[in-house]
Amino acid sequence: MVEGIQAVRRGESTTMKVYNTSFTLSTDERTEISDITKLVRDAVQQLAVTTGIALVNTLHTTCALFVNEFQSALIDDLRSLIERLVPERDGYRHDDPRVSDCERGNAHSHLRAALLGRNVAVGVNNGELTLGRFQSVIFAELDGPRKREISIQVIGE
Repeated sequence: MVEGIQAVRRGESTTMKVYNTSFTLSTDERTEISDITKLVRDAVQQLAVTTGIALVNTLHTTCALFVNEFQSALIDDLRSLIERLVPERDGYRHDDPRVSDCERGNAHSHLRAALLGRNVAVGVNNGELTLGRFQSVIFAELDGPRKREISIQVIGE
């Protein structure tokens, strides 16, 4: 057995619990990228889980969650990248009233969110999020300003 890993034998059971919580973010800009690590950490610590997995999920289709370094030059590069890959106005069918009922003209926001992802799974050990030295949980608003709900489900003990 690898040191530090406990194996559960067939027929043995452990008691895992499922906890749910959420918080709301208010954004001020059309595109806004924020470090929400502290908000996620605080929410997970209130659940009194020592070991488990936290699934952090946005309940919206025009914003994203991902793990990366939250450093201003890198965030500027990320913003430039998504603007190059998915320009705001590029003849998207979702924006065309002849084929879509969307009035916001936000196809680019949906497409950018699809590229970045809508959830992250983060380990919880000793009651703390398991993140590397330069890792942060990052929220990207892609169709703001809006209020956004972030759901957290933790499975653990």
